[in-house]
Amino acid sequence: MTDITIALSKGRIFEDTAPFLKAAGIIALDDPETSRKLIIDTNKPNVRLIMVRASDVPTYVQYGAADLGVAGKDVLLEHGGMGLYQPLDLQIARCKMMVAVPEGFDYQSAVFQGARLRVATKYLKTARDHFAEKGMHVDLIKLYGSMELAPLVGLADAIVDLVSSGNTLKANHLKAVEEIRPISARLIINQAALKLKRTTIQPMLDSFESVVGVT
Repeated sequence: MTDITIALSKGRIFEDTAPFLKAAGIIALDDPETSRKLIIDTNKPNVRLIMVRASDVPTYVQYGAADLGVAGKDVLLEHGGMGLYQPLDLQIARCKMMVAVPEGFDYQSAVFQGARLRVATKYLKTARDHFAEKGMHVDLIKLYGSMELAPLVGLADAIVDLVSSGNTLKANHLKAVEEIRPISARLIINQAALKLKRTTIQPMLDSFESVVGVT
């Protein structure tokens, strides 16, 4: 029996992935939201789940520590996707990568005038590529969280961040002014594992595919 390791992150990704796992007959024996275990057994003796930071999922899969994983497209864009097969957009954890500014800031005028903006973000590669395509010169400031605070205290003119409902922006008197791209979670597979363990992985892939758009 071929062993399979699946890398997931806690929170929304895990919750939204549960129906896909169930379709493949996989049920976690512990709740990662309450358990402190980082390796979680399942009802299938050859399948285990490992719980890692969302930004680390592609790395675990790329280097073969996990055979499969579920990661947001935002994370994959920053990672680069090397060594990963991305066969399926699961259409879960959907949101948008946006540029946002304070409510009183005239972003379009600043762009038109060629102003050099300071932009705070966790997504440096995505932001750099976006502004380069627009021909804009920006100074990028790397932050790991609480992005909305940066423009409020004068650290940045704008932010690039994921936006779901937009409520956090509104609560902090910010507005989304530009969509960079839609974001959703993807199934990723280690390319070597797909070749060596295809007879085990392919049925799981088929099961996942049957659930896309249904959840």
